[in-house]
Amino acid sequence: MDIKNLQKSWSELAESYSEDKNLINFYWDKISTNYSEKKRYYHNLIHINSMLEMASENKNSIYKYDEMKFAIWFHDIIYKATSKKNEEKSADFAKLALENFSKKELNINKISQLIISTKNHKIILDKDNDNAFLLDFDLSILGANWNKYEYYIQNIRKEYKIYPDFVYNPARKKVLESFVKREQLYFSDKYQELFEEKARQNLAREIKLLTQK
Repeated sequence: MDIKNLQKSWSELAESYSEDKNLINFYWDKISTNYSEKKRYYHNLIHINSMLEMASENKNSIYKYDEMKFAIWFHDIIYKATSKKNEEKSADFAKLALENFSKKELNINKISQLIISTKNHKIILDKDNDNAFLLDFDLSILGANWNKYEYYIQNIRKEYKIYPDFVYNPARKKVLESFVKREQLYFSDKYQELFEEKARQNLAREIKLLTQK
């Protein structure tokens, strides 16, 4: 990941909606600072970059591409392992920020709702496939090869290191089991085909590891 290219990507997007260079730079500083917090081992700029790359790959299938990108940029802007309000706070942050971006019309409500949908990973906007794609991008790691997935779960564990194993393991297992029980993990045809089977294998393997601990 190239931080300069990532900043350029942010600036090019933001400049379409604001001529205020100071404002654009201010929010880049917020983005880079928040996503680079020491306690972030997974929910960081690498994650954002990965999602932006997936959005770019699917640009022709995304109805509101800029709104999608803003939702990606802001969806984890507020992240604390001990909080149950990260998505709501991130959505509020995005709304307050983007209200200052008035050069061109922007569907801020859609961006906010897309961010909120990542809380329970369920579609709340169904008029197009954008919500499906965002959720699939966000959980693409579940369908990665085992080495990459194992590195992901190690980083998630680090983000929750304030909790001892006897608290973390059953809580993590409960979350994973709730995903396994779902009829589908991915909502777009493309990522169901690419990731669904592998993701279920990874989840089952992690659950088994947690059970053995």
